[in-house]
This record gives sequence, structure tokens and C-alpha cells, in this order.
Amino acid sequence: MNSNTPSSKPVSRSNLSIHQMAVIAFMSALMCILGPMSIPIGAVPISFTNFVIYLAVYLLGPKLGTISYCIYLLIGLTGLPVFSAYSGGLAKLAGPTGGYLVGFIFMAIISGIFIQKSHGKVWISVLGMVIGTLIAYLFGTIWFVIEADCTFWYALTVCVFPFLIGDAVKILLSAKIGPLLRGILSKAHLLESLDRKD
Repeated sequence: MNSNTPSSKPVSRSNLSIHQMAVIAFMSALMCILGPMSIPIGAVPISFTNFVIYLAVYLLGPKLGTISYCIYLLIGLTGLPVFSAYSGGLAKLAGPTGGYLVGFIFMAIISGIFIQKSHGKVWISVLGMVIGTLIAYLFGTIWFVIEADCTFWYALTVCVFPFLIGDAVKILLSAKIGPLLRGILSKAHLLESLDRKD
């Protein structure tokens, strides 16, 4: 059964909304669990947050997937230690690496739109995740340059280049795992088809 094909079993809109809210809450919680588990390698640690975001937009689409990340972001801004290295609070967002947290919003939207429009074509989904990630990098790096008062090249060497291989692996894993999870939940009638708008 194609996971992108709407199920023939009738599902009420209210029940579907409850299911979607449950998945949104689960993905936000997963970000809170995996987000702090970073690997420090420099100014910006390796984080698993973007990997969960890729999966969130696979499962929920661009709108609801982005909402799940924004919930995580708001939780972190309250001071709970859900950001990398078990940090949290407004100071984290306002600091040199805060631009990457904001940039993930654009990444979720762009990745989700490409995945939604891919009609199951893996290369389109991968392209969307790559473009979204690059835009998040660009936004975050410009923010870092301003906050840290450094050159753009220096910011790239400490904030971008060390993470390219790892992020490529996360994108490829997401392109493999995302459709499988989507198919499982769709067959269980917990999600709408990606062919429909959020």
C-alpha cells in the first residue's frame, strides 16, 4: 500500500486532529529528549535536533512539523535545559549560536514543503532538506558573525564545515526512515496523506 495514498477507511476530522496533536506533542518531546544530547566539537555542538525536525516534517508536513519545533523552541526559552549541552533560556537564543535555533524554523518549512510535494520521489525530499539546511546555516552563520564579531569565513570554519558530513548522514537517514514511519502511521489511520494540505 502506498503511504501517500489516502486510506479508504473513514476517519473523522475531530479524531484525526487529536491524532495529529498527539504526534506533534510526541515529536516535540523527542526533540526535548535528543536535543540536549549534543556532541561538543567547537563553538556549535553536533545536535540531533535537526534529525528529529526532518522526521517531524515527514510525519506532519511543513505546517504542523514546524509547529512541533516551535513548541520545542518555546519550551527551551522558558529555561528548561532542552537545547544542546542541556542549556536553555533566552540567553541561549540571544547568544552567538541562537541564529541556528531560529534558522531551524526555515529549515522545517522548506524541507516540509519539498517533502510534501515530492510524491514519494526521494531525491526531491533530499533536495528540500539540503536547501532548508543550507538556509538555516546561512541565517545562523550571519547571526554568529554579528554576535561574535568575527569574519564570515571564520564562522563557516567553526559553525558549518565540521557538521556537513554529519548532517548529510542525518538527511539520508531521514529520507530512509521518514517514509517508513509515515507509512506505518498512515496504515494505522493516525495521519492524513501528505497529498493533502495541513
